[in-house]
Amino acid sequence: MSHSVIIKNAVKKYGDFTAVNGISLEIKQGEFFTLLGPSGCGKTTLLRMIAGFNTVDGGEICFDEKVINNVPAHKRDIGMVFQNYAIFPHLNVAENVAYGLKARKVPKDQIAPRVAEALKMVQIDALKDRKPNELSGGQQQRVALARAFVIEPGVLLMDEPLSNLDAKLRVQMRTTIKKLQRRLGITTIYVTHDQEEALAISDRIAVMKDGNIMQVGAPDEIYRKPANPFVANFIGVSNFIDCTVSGEDPAGAAVQMTGADYAIRMRLRKPYTGEAILSARPEQLSFAGTGIPGKINMSVFLGDFIQYEVELHNGQILELNEYTKDVDSARPDGEQVYVAFNPNQVSLYCKETQEVLSC
Repeated sequence: MSHSVIIKNAVKKYGDFTAVNGISLEIKQGEFFTLLGPSGCGKTTLLRMIAGFNTVDGGEICFDEKVINNVPAHKRDIGMVFQNYAIFPHLNVAENVAYGLKARKVPKDQIAPRVAEALKMVQIDALKDRKPNELSGGQQQRVALARAFVIEPGVLLMDEPLSNLDAKLRVQMRTTIKKLQRRLGITTIYVTHDQEEALAISDRIAVMKDGNIMQVGAPDEIYRKPANPFVANFIGVSNFIDCTVSGEDPAGAAVQMTGADYAIRMRLRKPYTGEAILSARPEQLSFAGTGIPGKINMSVFLGDFIQYEVELHNGQILELNEYTKDVDSARPDGEQVYVAFNPNQVSLYCKETQEVLSC
């Protein structure tokens, strides 16, 4: 049976360096939860603390209501999929998958059918007698997945499992992983630095930076309503525009773009007057009859959309997407344009504190 995972003020230090800085999370039973962030943010360290490979220097890690801080890794009800697959070169595919069942002393008459079912789930049942050196990278990763799933762990931990695969195979494998996880209902904690992968595969995402959680939410929430400029910049592409806010009335604050005769009105969480940063994704910008003046430096045709680089009159560069279903052809380089956006879609942050101001 799957477990919920509750992390309470978890701390991990290496000398004077704090890798995990008092993190608290509650991961629901059966949830696909992703730890996302740049290299060195602490996501793998936290995963290894959950696995029992790293000690916990402060706080608690619980499976359901049981504190597991001092439970040895081999006694935690977990399965693990590593970046480098970690499959045994001297064993064939079926023997690799059976290894965990034998280690858990599963009756012999149950091992073969469970291995066969696991190999069928990851679609490599025809390869059961091959050695790892006879498999492609994608096939080896499927062996690692089958080995993790077959033991039916209460929690499945995955550390950058697709990073060694080519782009097309990564997309195929992430779909396979998500389907298997939904089918089996195993609580899964997944570590990646790939934003697109996290958005595609997760029920919820925790974005990390410098050992801290910057935001937790569903993929669409993280993307559409980032909690701070770091999240806005790390997840996808964002344009940042300096502005000044006059917001005594938070229901309709005036937001004036710096260096441009263009203002909009936005709803704020609370009254605010001062300098701010407006964040807009390329698809949230549009060409209009009025707006921030600029010119098109270049365009790139990408099938579904045309990506423009627009230079504003103050020299700032924006990225804007125009979808091919809405236009007949690309705009020429050098064309003078006005850039506008929907106030209900963009995000607004206090320039000094980075706190989100917009609703």
